[in-house]
Amino acid sequence: MRRIKILRHIFKLRGLGESFVIATKGITYLFLYHRNMRIIFILGILAFLFGLLLRLTGIELTVLCLTITLVFMAEIFNTAIEMLMSVVSSKYHLRIKLVKDIAAAVVLIASLNALAIGYALFFKKIFP
Repeated sequence: MRRIKILRHIFKLRGLGESFVIATKGITYLFLYHRNMRIIFILGILAFLFGLLLRLTGIELTVLCLTITLVFMAEIFNTAIEMLMSVVSSKYHLRIKLVKDIAAAVVLIASLNALAIGYALFFKKIFP
């Protein structure tokens, strides 16, 4: 019985509403204090609206939304890793720099993927 209480304490379950509030606070922070997040969000919305304007098929819109989400998530992870590394040490350290550079590389790869997907989806629609 004691073991169950310990497990409940360790794995304290939050209510669904509380989880949404916590996530919303994180997203709000990113939008208020991180310019790149606002840029990615605006470009993602514009790409989606452009897809609607060009009448992309359902599967094409799905691919577009997944691509936008991938870039958004990559930037979120990059920001979180950079913030964490800044807490670990405020002094310059080569390995911390490398961790931050690798996290930034994830955003670059996701962005290049988004450009390729955007080209594949939009080019033939714009220039038939």
